[in-house]
Amino acid sequence: MNNATLMSEVEGTVQGHRDGHGFVILGGGQPDIYLAPQEMRAVLHRDRVRVRVIRMDRKGRPEGRVVEILERRRSPIIGRLLHEAGIWLVAPEDKRFGQDILIPKNGTANANAGQVVAVELTEPPSLYSQPVGRVTEVLGDIDDPGMEIEIAVRKYEVPHRFSAETLAQTAKLPERLRATDLRHRVDLRDVPLVTIDGEDARDFDDAVYCEPAKVGRGKGWRLLVAIADVSHYVKPGEALDHDAYERATSVYFPRRVIPMLPEKLSNGLCSLNPEEDRLSLVCDMLVNPAGEVHAYQFFPAVISSHARLTYTEVATVLANTRGPEAARRADLLPHLLHLHEVYRCLLKQRAQRGAVDFETTETQIVCDENGRIEKIVPRTRTDAHRLIEEAMLAANVCAADFIHAAKHPSLFRVHEGPTPEKRTTLQNFLRTLGLGFTVSEEPKPAEMQAIALATRERPDAATIHQMLLRSMQQALYTPSNSGHFGLAYDAYTHFTSPIRRYPDLLIHRVIKALLGRHRYHLSLEGLPPPPVGRGGKVASSGGTESAVWEAAGAHCSANERRADEASRDVEAWLKCRFMRERLGEEFPGTISAVTSFGLFVQLDELYVEGLVHITELGGEYYRYDEARQELRGERTGVRYAVGGRIRVQVSRVDLDGRKIDFRLVRDASLASLAPRPAGRERSPASAQAELVDVQASDRAARRSAKQAAQAGSKRPGKGGRAVAKGSAKAVDKDRAAAPAAVSANAPDVVMPAEPLRKPRRGRR
Repeated sequence: MNNATLMSEVEGTVQGHRDGHGFVILGGGQPDIYLAPQEMRAVLHRDRVRVRVIRMDRKGRPEGRVVEILERRRSPIIGRLLHEAGIWLVAPEDKRFGQDILIPKNGTANANAGQVVAVELTEPPSLYSQPVGRVTEVLGDIDDPGMEIEIAVRKYEVPHRFSAETLAQTAKLPERLRATDLRHRVDLRDVPLVTIDGEDARDFDDAVYCEPAKVGRGKGWRLLVAIADVSHYVKPGEALDHDAYERATSVYFPRRVIPMLPEKLSNGLCSLNPEEDRLSLVCDMLVNPAGEVHAYQFFPAVISSHARLTYTEVATVLANTRGPEAARRADLLPHLLHLHEVYRCLLKQRAQRGAVDFETTETQIVCDENGRIEKIVPRTRTDAHRLIEEAMLAANVCAADFIHAAKHPSLFRVHEGPTPEKRTTLQNFLRTLGLGFTVSEEPKPAEMQAIALATRERPDAATIHQMLLRSMQQALYTPSNSGHFGLAYDAYTHFTSPIRRYPDLLIHRVIKALLGRHRYHLSLEGLPPPPVGRGGKVASSGGTESAVWEAAGAHCSANERRADEASRDVEAWLKCRFMRERLGEEFPGTISAVTSFGLFVQLDELYVEGLVHITELGGEYYRYDEARQELRGERTGVRYAVGGRIRVQVSRVDLDGRKIDFRLVRDASLASLAPRPAGRERSPASAQAELVDVQASDRAARRSAKQAAQAGSKRPGKGGRAVAKGSAKAVDKDRAAAPAAVSANAPDVVMPAEPLRKPRRGRR
């Protein structure tokens, strides 16, 4: 039901925009209410307000006026302290606040101009005055090592300090297992379970083991996945549990982690360190040759990891079973080979389910001693990565099935299929490419995977796979099981990472309760309420049991997104610092996204993305074709599409805005992007020469038009053109509305012609 009708009054949370306007987020699937810049003068980002809907725009979207401020945000605001014309003020790091904060002379806490500080408001803003505050914390200079992380954790309000009660409780925990901890557990310390993780991993959630076994009447495998038993130490209602719930997830930055649990647990008692006794919850599975889990059971156990292996090491062993790495791990080699065998069967089952599997390039940031980027390298996925991934997927599915069969309330990891709007957009895109694929009214994962497989060898594969990815919805935690579209599972949950994810910890509690033949009753009394996100569903922490689980799911989903945003913010800051030293340098790149205001380009060598604004594409008009994801010049027919190859120069780096701007380098390599005009030969040496010809032709056309106008003629207009005019300010305004770009590496993509149409630009 839509409550935002004309002249109605509704309550919601303000979400500011860097351009000065804002929105009131209502949640519950209701449309956001637009607030004009004038309305935003008296409120700040994340204030809770009551608004009256005063008008509807031509698309039926509501615009509001603030009638009452219900609650002011109380968290400190992070920004740079400035001293201008004798006045102290703080420019917020989060541009959604939209207003500088005035600081009295006695409120600077002896901070120096230019330093990063935290500010507490003493006077809120009004229609006629700016907010006033005082400095409560001096973080340091902007160039201090690790400052970008200190800013991000405060900017996104990531809890980064454990409470005194939590630290006191942690200090009382034993250093090693006690005899009482082993009661009612299966002793698996003689089973050669191993952990397989990245070289830089410090906490080890999972250990695996596989051996041949009889499954039904034939041969199969017994696969053991042992997961750290965090629930043995983190009990409901205690301080440790409160802090873990508030964080909901660990946050990963380059060179630093903000853990969900104190280090004594995350890297000590709960981490499955090699040759140390550890408590675990085991998923014991029988897998048949078709890759199906024939049977499974859960039980608490005590284990001792026999080795801490890395992905690189295992991949090397599997690639050469007679090599030096294999000889060094001779005692574990048979078990690793069994793991590889069961992996190949699970992979076969994945293909039969039709699970979506896109090959994308993941990158890893390598930092120097000062925390600055030294290089960015592609992260190679090997069979060792996929082996662990398939084992974890199998255990997660068993956990979901176990809980679902018991009809116990819990959290599922839900990923729904494309919305009707996204399905239509994808269908139109495939049609414009002339592909013989259709997307049904209710798409199945196998349809998406079939398209991905069929187009994998095409030169525009990156473009197609990117559109397939964009058509999918975001995964979330909810007690309502709707299945997992991308993985093609009827029921799926997260069970394998309780050290770093709170939903996994809840799943462990539910499973252990079911093993003990009783129920787990979730209580959120005294815990933080779930935040409200754009388009999210507001759930109450009180009332029915279902509502409590709904609230927990909303909280964990929102904090997962918060962690991702904070991590991306730090990476963007580091990349801007990295590229600031490369101003003026030229690099080849691939177009990763196209918008009505320009091209996002990822550099081949550096894996850094930036914007080529439409003002940099030359002195002609460009049309944005949303269906084809391309810009096309009206006169020359030059087309820039996702996956296209161009050469750019680094022209501007905005550290505060986390933006990198490129300038198009006009060289011979661009000639292949433009179709040849009829009856005219292209010079193979230079596209620059062709541009000069086009500009001369433009001047001649303007002279002819002027003469015709003077003679009383009228030239037909050309409405709907994306005009290559603008400024640096226009660049910032446009790119704020840019969609998230997916990295792509593909050869030149020149799309077939189609009638042009006017690009649609929303208020956001």
